[in-house]
Amino acid sequence: MKIAVLGGGNGSYAAAADFTKAGHEVRWWRRSYADFGSIAQDASLRLLDHRGRHDLRIAHVCAQIGDAVNGAELIVCPTPAFAQMDIATLLAPHLQDGQVVFLPPGTFGSVLMARASYAAGGATDVAFAETGTLPWLTRKRPIEEGKETIAITTRASRLPTGVYPARHSDWALKVISAAFPKAIEPVEDALSAALMNAGPIIHSPLIIMNAGPIGHFDKWDIHNEGTQPEIRAVHDALDAERIKLRETLGYKAPHFPLCDHYQTSNWMYGNLAHDKLIDSGDWHEKLNLNTHRYMSEDIGMGLCFLTTLGEAMGIDMPVAAGLLALGSVAAGNDFRSSGRTWKSCGLAALDQGALRAFLKEGERA
Repeated sequence: MKIAVLGGGNGSYAAAADFTKAGHEVRWWRRSYADFGSIAQDASLRLLDHRGRHDLRIAHVCAQIGDAVNGAELIVCPTPAFAQMDIATLLAPHLQDGQVVFLPPGTFGSVLMARASYAAGGATDVAFAETGTLPWLTRKRPIEEGKETIAITTRASRLPTGVYPARHSDWALKVISAAFPKAIEPVEDALSAALMNAGPIIHSPLIIMNAGPIGHFDKWDIHNEGTQPEIRAVHDALDAERIKLRETLGYKAPHFPLCDHYQTSNWMYGNLAHDKLIDSGDWHEKLNLNTHRYMSEDIGMGLCFLTTLGEAMGIDMPVAAGLLALGSVAAGNDFRSSGRTWKSCGLAALDQGALRAFLKEGERA
């Protein structure tokens, strides 16, 4: 399958490597071509996983986004939520009917990117989809033997995925499943998938409640030393608010409760994923409390979206609202003004019935 990979972060490196290793034809683009480094010269990328080292050659490393997406059946965009609107504008002139754009995860970006693409004159018979987490626990590693290197600690085995418009679900999920065999689990629509986003639930308590050691130590593993029972209690309370919101909107189980990630093998990353993450040592790292994407994306976008949607639905969200307020103060950024709110998504005037119809049929049905 021809797959376009957009972006230059950990997830995009993992996507390019994993899809290449699986035999797909990868066309890879990032906004700054120069930042590809040696990859721009020889298209080589080294993958480290539990089976060892794999030296790979990417089929096409592209300086122009149009070259990457032209003829691609699937466009995978694992970029931060705050980059989605800019990418949507760049992407719109090059989209072709029948393509699938996949955001892992999306923070409701599937709908927002679709609307931005339509507004910019993009093709309208395109499916946009998102899931609840990045499909890889992954980090870039130092260059090995002159090769850019990405390590994948584990891969997601369950990816709850929703499509916008939902009427395109059957064919869109078939395309996505070809890239993620046996991992895609359909959910009702794109909003249902957005409310599976694990990042705001995991990372918001971890980065706020570890603010002291993050600021003090050169490196700090929020998933190891930073995950204590008191913080897990906040995780569970925050996740309960998320699940209550899903139920209020009529979405059915499974809701992928976060406790399964820590206690069982029945979560998105499968068996012992948290232990594998800690054992890798890759998350023992320097964090900047104000600028790290756990703050700018997971709190400023994801938690802000969750909190304001819950409040719009009449749900008391004290844990989410409290963490959002603390994050705004810590980052010096009023996320309720600058972040992704339900009002800023432009759908706040819809009642639940109209919202459900919009998510199914889309704007240009």
